[in-house]
Amino acid sequence: MEKTPKGMRLHIGIFGRRNVGKSSILNALVGQQAAIVSEIAGTTTDPVEKPMELLPLGPVLFIDTAGVDDAGALGEKRVHKTRMVLDRTDLAVLVAEPDGWGDFEETLLDAFKERGLKHIIVFNKRDLAAPPMELVTRLRSEGSVVVSASAKMVGGAEELRRALLAQEPSALFSSRVIASDLVGPGRLAVLVVPIDKEAPKGRLILPQVQTIRDLLDGEAGCVVVTEKGLRGALKALNKPPALVVTDSQAFKEVAEATPQEVPMTSFSILMARFQGDLLEQVRGTLAINSLKDGDKVLIAEACTHHPIEDDIGTVKIPKWLEKRAGAELVFEHSRGHDFPDDLSPYALVIHCGNCMGNRSEMVSRVLRCKRQGVPITNYGLAIAYSLGILERALGPFPAALQAYQSALETSPPSGAR
Repeated sequence: MEKTPKGMRLHIGIFGRRNVGKSSILNALVGQQAAIVSEIAGTTTDPVEKPMELLPLGPVLFIDTAGVDDAGALGEKRVHKTRMVLDRTDLAVLVAEPDGWGDFEETLLDAFKERGLKHIIVFNKRDLAAPPMELVTRLRSEGSVVVSASAKMVGGAEELRRALLAQEPSALFSSRVIASDLVGPGRLAVLVVPIDKEAPKGRLILPQVQTIRDLLDGEAGCVVVTEKGLRGALKALNKPPALVVTDSQAFKEVAEATPQEVPMTSFSILMARFQGDLLEQVRGTLAINSLKDGDKVLIAEACTHHPIEDDIGTVKIPKWLEKRAGAELVFEHSRGHDFPDDLSPYALVIHCGNCMGNRSEMVSRVLRCKRQGVPITNYGLAIAYSLGILERALGPFPAALQAYQSALETSPPSGAR
């Protein structure tokens, strides 16, 4: 049975000092030894992930982090990894001892509030002591959910489990769709899926699978073809499809084969809307106009696959981008959760569709770029712009198309150089 992808799970981060019982709380919640427990402070050195079904909430991903009060050079690396988890957390759990509330906890609480994160404060080891009532009263008056727990007692995490369910963070997913709203019940989409080395025999890549499932959930249908079979499929239909979606690397062929009156876009652009901030990434695309020789461009991918021959991120996009910009550029890459804190060296960030990440992490990256004044775009947007078909690719998204046209008025294309 296929598991729910990480990006479609609610990410619940567990934070706190060393040795306050974070790993024990995680084990009590999931009912098994998901994380190593020891009396030695700092046993958890890297974030530990545990996917599970938390009914009736659904699929979640618990992330147990290293203590944020760690010291020394190794401790700094652990703390950095822990803070990276904050960027992909949908719901935060702060674990503290009843008599251990201090500046570290206040700093973490401020970080939750700064990000607008729903959070729960857990005073662990309730079998030994109770937290000060005045502290609990203050925290609750400031909007925090506060519970007591004991990971060593049978059922000691039940109050936390109920608090997690009461947060109703499932709303993060219930109103989000990939393409079904663009097609409609009873209508048909044509999905163009190139068969190449990035799609091993017997498999489709994740955005394609997610789009198919989303269309089915929306009572819409789909026809799946390769770029070579698109023209034949369109001729075979009794009426034009409501939407054509293509893999970005086949954009040019698909645009030429799809009638102008049929809306067309790419899986990557759909994922930009689903996972991040499409409008901000559309605006960032126009930074391609101002790229010049020697500028650094960061190409970021949420997954950690090994680049293959003619890889889209390391070969195709750099080639298309340099041709469009008319400049020799310097390309750097980040993968997985290793997204730079300091983006100032870069003239542009180009991000993948983030099908392997979650929305919180993608939004955090977009905000980080925005705060540092570094434009960010997306694989599909950058490719469509480089090929001169971005306006066509944004046709299904009126607000994004308007944002692009408005940005053009202030930053018109410089033309071929």
